[in-house]
Amino acid sequence: MTEISYDDFAKIDLRVAKIETTEKIPGKSRIIKGTISLGDEIRDVIIGGAEFYDPEQLVGQTVIVVANLETKKLAGVESNAMLLAADVDNKPYWLKVDDSVPSGTKIK
Repeated sequence: MTEISYDDFAKIDLRVAKIETTEKIPGKSRIIKGTISLGDEIRDVIIGGAEFYDPEQLVGQTVIVVANLETKKLAGVESNAMLLAADVDNKPYWLKVDDSVPSGTKIK
């Protein structure tokens, strides 16, 4: 495991987000297009794990995202955050928080 400094960690903007919408991407079997709410902002994201989850299963979940990751374009969609997940045998399990935590809340 590579260690990072506290200063490097402090650069990561972890936030609570609610998955608002999801949809399959034609011709893509491993990714889903979604939108997340960060409280006062809605962002498009690419969500992995389409081979394990139907898009509808993810809607409404309160998850943790890296909000300041540089934008990346995948399958013609700009992804403007990254959902955090535990990886168990190559299957993602999204890191979730209690639904009472407001979207956009910063994680420290």
